[in-house]
Amino acid sequence: MVGHQECIMEEDNRAPQLWRKTLTAPAPFADETNCQCRAPHEKLTIAQARLGTPADRPVRVYADGIFDLFHSGHARALMQAKTLFPNSYLLVGVCSDDLTHKFKGFTVMNEAERYEALRHCRYVDEVIRDAPWTLTPEFLEKHKVLVILPHSLSSKIRESGMFVPTQRTEGISTSDIITRIVRDYDVYARRNLQRGYTAKELNVSFINEKRYRFQNQVDKMKEKVKNVEERSKEFVNRVEEKSHDLIQKWEEKSREFIGNFLELFGPDGAWKQMFQERSSRMLQALSPKQSPVSSPTRSRSPSRSPSPTFSWLPLKTSPPSSPKAASASISSMSEGDEDEK
Repeated sequence: MVGHQECIMEEDNRAPQLWRKTLTAPAPFADETNCQCRAPHEKLTIAQARLGTPADRPVRVYADGIFDLFHSGHARALMQAKTLFPNSYLLVGVCSDDLTHKFKGFTVMNEAERYEALRHCRYVDEVIRDAPWTLTPEFLEKHKVLVILPHSLSSKIRESGMFVPTQRTEGISTSDIITRIVRDYDVYARRNLQRGYTAKELNVSFINEKRYRFQNQVDKMKEKVKNVEERSKEFVNRVEEKSHDLIQKWEEKSREFIGNFLELFGPDGAWKQMFQERSSRMLQALSPKQSPVSSPTRSRSPSRSPSPTFSWLPLKTSPPSSPKAASASISSMSEGDEDEK
């Protein structure tokens, strides 16, 4: 297939054309490719197909389904189909809305959306629109299908040896996704109302619309309160960290202050030594100087005669009765000394 528009396989020995381009472009639709297989179509067994085929003769594998709400379970099933053989070409049939609604039920995605979802899967080489619900030999012959992985098989096709089953992915399915949406309907209705959808678009009554909008306002208030609590916690944590740092700094400064105080005013501090030095200097300045013990003898003048020697007799005197008497006695003694002179 060149450019996903033609699938022409020549019988000559020329190099095969590069037909695999779905990794860089969407897979084509089968009714737009005009696939014409000119090379002889040889039937192979599954065992022969597993051994490998020429590059220009890939094993054509067919898988079909509804593929509503395309999810990882669908992709894994298609990956298994694509990797069954070393050289494979995967055709995927998608049933139309009419057949699906008739035999299975209503779908969330319409057929056009489901077709496009399959086209952009990396494992898909070609998409067949409006695929039949039950396969027929004519359909398989038309598309040169060798291996089938469909959702509905007739007993004749099952016995032909063309069917290969795939492993189902547990925990994911279209029904599970729809169940989640139905279970949490109120949540998703409120979500879409908040995003701008109208009550009419959501098929919501007037009362439910007001109730949902009120709940949205309550949720906003709760979110604001939660944000305020988180911010307050952050603020408290910051204050605690800063207070811890301040306490550490205060302790360091207080230790330094106490050490300096003790160095200055302690028992052996500098202030005591300075006080002692100053007090000693003051005492020295205030106390009189002592007179010499022996004074030099005066030379007697020859003109003066020596004074007569008097013998002083001790007189019994009573101690002064009052300070005035003591002062009077001292003054009389001083006058007597002056008379002698």
